[in-house]
Amino acid sequence: MSAPILTAHAITKRFGATVALSRLDFSIRAGEVVALMGANGAGKSTFVKIVSGVHAHDEGTMTLAGAPYAPGTPQAARRLGVATVHQSVADAVVPTLSIADNLLLEQLCGEGAPWWTPRAARRTRARALAGRVGLDADLDAPLGSLSLAGQQRVAIARALATRPRLLILDEPTASLSAAEAGRLYELVDALRAEGVAVLLVSHRLADLRRLATRVTVVRDGRIVAEEDAPVDFDAALEKMIGRPLAAAHAVRKPASETRSRAALSLRGLRLTAHSEAFDLDIDEGEIVAIAGPVGAGKSRLARVIFGAERAAAGAMSLYGYPWQPRGPGEAIRAGVFFAGEDRWRSSLFPESVPFASIAGTISFPFLARWGRTALLPRGREAAAAHAAIERFGIRCEGPNDRLTRLSGGNQQKVLLARWHAEPARVLLLDEPFQGVDAGARADIAATLRREAAGRATLVFVSDLEEAHEVADRIVHFDRGSLEAAHAAPSFSATA
Repeated sequence: MSAPILTAHAITKRFGATVALSRLDFSIRAGEVVALMGANGAGKSTFVKIVSGVHAHDEGTMTLAGAPYAPGTPQAARRLGVATVHQSVADAVVPTLSIADNLLLEQLCGEGAPWWTPRAARRTRARALAGRVGLDADLDAPLGSLSLAGQQRVAIARALATRPRLLILDEPTASLSAAEAGRLYELVDALRAEGVAVLLVSHRLADLRRLATRVTVVRDGRIVAEEDAPVDFDAALEKMIGRPLAAAHAVRKPASETRSRAALSLRGLRLTAHSEAFDLDIDEGEIVAIAGPVGAGKSRLARVIFGAERAAAGAMSLYGYPWQPRGPGEAIRAGVFFAGEDRWRSSLFPESVPFASIAGTISFPFLARWGRTALLPRGREAAAAHAAIERFGIRCEGPNDRLTRLSGGNQQKVLLARWHAEPARVLLLDEPFQGVDAGARADIAATLRREAAGRATLVFVSDLEEAHEVADRIVHFDRGSLEAAHAAPSFSATA
């Protein structure tokens, strides 16, 4: 076998009193796709950030192609041949620049970049990179005009521009449709054939089954299992979450126990002038999954119900009364809550904002009701945060932890906890399992089912596996309209 591209030996990393990694060993060879599996907070993201130059490790050693490796910055890691596409697209792109400039950002602004590059040469390079990831768009348009999936493809293309020896993909298909994920799989196959090593972090079993040549399982900052393909994923998942899969899944209520009076009714709703009108009723106590591909219009429907957008035609009613909120504030006051797809763009605060803690994030929508002042947190805020940490199993040191210190899955749990701090009449969750591991996903689904009484819950997902895991009923949605609906069959084993 060839020598490893990357080796890590006895890597240890601490954040204050928290040991994120404890003597972790890892290696990856050219042409391998190694999937790093682990529950939220297990240490996956910390290891990725050490390898990609974001964090320095406290103990241990690393080598890259046989030479000592300790990048001080992400730029240093890229120069040495390690490129990373992080889960949050916002970390890698500049929405106000053109697509072409985003594709060439390192080449235009990095160390050693020429002071001027002819426009024709820039376009030729950008077009070649866009073509490699199947991106067909006006390269002069601002990047912000692309969907989240399109922006992610730009981030991947830019990583490939550095001709990496090791490519790290962190949740690469989280925002992609099935067709787009298929194109990514083909791209990874081509990179493997070229001898590129790929470190894959994903919670989607479809990604792992299709791509992984080897799986490494991390729990509590340590490697607890390694297995070559074909992988027994049930066994790997049990190692990952530390308990049998059957115990991780709550049993769904029979449909006869969930149906009640209509909480939300949509009549003749037309999201755009060109989409088909549709009717839909969601009963109190029911969880309905609105499932469809990326770009189907699911997020627009959620925003219409929440008052962030207007429908082209049709009517809505909330518990029998006409419902046409003038904005999200009115929706929240009426008990209609919404957690958006991209948590950092729609719901969470950057580090510099006072409300960027767990407690502040949860309390923010309810400040007027809870009586919180700018300087003095009230008891209700602290109590709500403590309850949320216990209720959702948020791994943290306490309510004052900043969101940036949490793993992606724990950030998502905080966002969901926010909308459980007060009773909801309608709860709208857009891709609530994005970046959440199998064990946490089962826990969240069980919490949603356990607390479904007294409200209507709509879960907007592009992954049918997730729809079946959480919903009483699945509505198939595409091109801005309802295509079909059926009851979700009960099940209790597969993640």
